[in-house]
Amino acid sequence: MAGVTLQGICKSYNNVAVVDNMNLEIRDGEFLVLVGPSGCGKSTTLRMIAGLEDISDGDLYIDSVRINDMAPKNRDIAMVFQNYALYPHMNVYENMAFGLKLRKLRKDEIDRRVKEAAAMLGLASLLDRKPKALSGGQRQRVALGRAIVREPQVFLMDEPLSNLDAKLRIQMRTEISKLQRRLGTTTIYVTHDQTEAMTMGDRIVVLQGGRIQQVATPTAIYEKPKNLFVASFIGSPSMNFIEGAIKVEDSEVLFVNRDVRLMIPEKRAKVLKDMDYINKPVILGIRPEDIQVEVPFTETHLSDTINTRVEFVENMGAELYLYMSGIGENTIIARSESSVQTHVGERIKIAFAMDKIHLFDKETTASIFLSMESRDTQA
Repeated sequence: MAGVTLQGICKSYNNVAVVDNMNLEIRDGEFLVLVGPSGCGKSTTLRMIAGLEDISDGDLYIDSVRINDMAPKNRDIAMVFQNYALYPHMNVYENMAFGLKLRKLRKDEIDRRVKEAAAMLGLASLLDRKPKALSGGQRQRVALGRAIVREPQVFLMDEPLSNLDAKLRIQMRTEISKLQRRLGTTTIYVTHDQTEAMTMGDRIVVLQGGRIQQVATPTAIYEKPKNLFVASFIGSPSMNFIEGAIKVEDSEVLFVNRDVRLMIPEKRAKVLKDMDYINKPVILGIRPEDIQVEVPFTETHLSDTINTRVEFVENMGAELYLYMSGIGENTIIARSESSVQTHVGERIKIAFAMDKIHLFDKETTASIFLSMESRDTQA
């Protein structure tokens, strides 16, 4: 096992940067997930680590050894692809053993490794079957087994679950996570699915436009997104965003726009004053679960409530997602208990948990509160 280090890694095609100055330290034994939208550079990064793509600039290390010019076969890695890449004319045993035979390992050593991996993955009774006789989940296990038997320093996984149905994806997520913890092998996992990233990774790297937006644990990414993109990408349903400005009225600090006037809690109000955000435009973010729903609508006016109209109700069984209008052009999504009785067209009041709001600089899109924390830490 080994750590992986990327120092100023760049990849360009026809002078267009696909991966731009990536600096990343992947710890020995860590399960790291690269997540982002299509075209953000995550698979290209994985392929550079594998040696399947040349590095345009920068240095790549595995276990402190620079491997930029090292052939893929000498990097001591194993890769699991999206399409399984199994040999259709070989049975499960032969598929798993093939790479070991190329390395000219002894037959007894090959047999030991294949049977141990097969037992680990629940494939022991399927070793004589051809890929066409296997389900999608079983084929994915064979692909994992083929990687495991190599006993590499690093596993690379490129969207390995994207071809499976929803139920099987959930099952395989759990199995891969348990397997990685059991083996303790450094694993770099690529996905566009933020739910996979949140449930599987020790840390998550959020990418956009070939650049790292944030590297943190799933909890930190969710609770303290570094910028507007991370806040919008991580979370389902997505965080709600409302444009407005910070104002001071009667010594109170408020978030204000045409439709809402929300008082900022004292501690956060001080941050806004200290960072000179009074009278400046900002974007307020609030997660659906941090919105309180008051049903039915009453005429009692409370300063921290907002009048809305229910446009759509999404019943998820244990909870409801309420889609509401009433704040400019914004659709506000609130997560509520399924016991809440409401219907499309009903007028209801909502209130934000103001200690849970996020505020982003409208120009830079950076998190204001996180920027303050970072500044205090550096000081």
